[in-house]
Amino acid sequence: MYLPAHFEEARPEVLHALVRAHPLATWVVQAGGGLLVNHIPFMLDADRGPHGTLVGHVARANPVWRSPGPSIAVFQGPQAYISPSWYPSKREHGKVVPTWNYAVVHAHGTPRAIESPAEVLAIVTRLTQTHEAGSAVPWAVSDAPADYIAQMLKAIVGIEIPLERLVGKWKASQNRGVPDRLGTVAGLRQRGDAQSLAMAALVPADGAATAR
Repeated sequence: MYLPAHFEEARPEVLHALVRAHPLATWVVQAGGGLLVNHIPFMLDADRGPHGTLVGHVARANPVWRSPGPSIAVFQGPQAYISPSWYPSKREHGKVVPTWNYAVVHAHGTPRAIESPAEVLAIVTRLTQTHEAGSAVPWAVSDAPADYIAQMLKAIVGIEIPLERLVGKWKASQNRGVPDRLGTVAGLRQRGDAQSLAMAALVPADGAATAR
């Protein structure tokens, strides 16, 4: 990933927070001389390993779990189109162009397939508890008949990815002067959709070009 220093985000707690907030990863592995791309929700176990461990599952029919080499899971955070019409510098000299702001984490690691029914059940249970936590009436794995769950578990394979490296890029107008950044925040807030508002919160409003 192209990563100018002013867009780099290396704080583990910030990277982990994005992964937790946007758990659906674009997972890329090498397979058969090419690249295999899947979209898999992962749970982050931050305390396992120096950079944490991703945990999830895939369909047994999906060949991705048979690819044991290095992989990358890409977690996409807030993103938004940035109009040059928001910049005060447009009115001063006109030398401005559009861009796209975004926050993203690349999680590097070699996956491990898990086929033990007990371990896969534990993974499914943890994922369910995590994503049902905000529900008024949370669904639990135990709500379904035991024989049905046993049948479903045979159709999936657990995945663990001990993370070897986390790379974060927060492209949030840090390369613009303060007036243009303030204009960007105002424009994003006026647009008002969820992605724009989330990006507005990431744009540094003060003079610190590397602020988050």
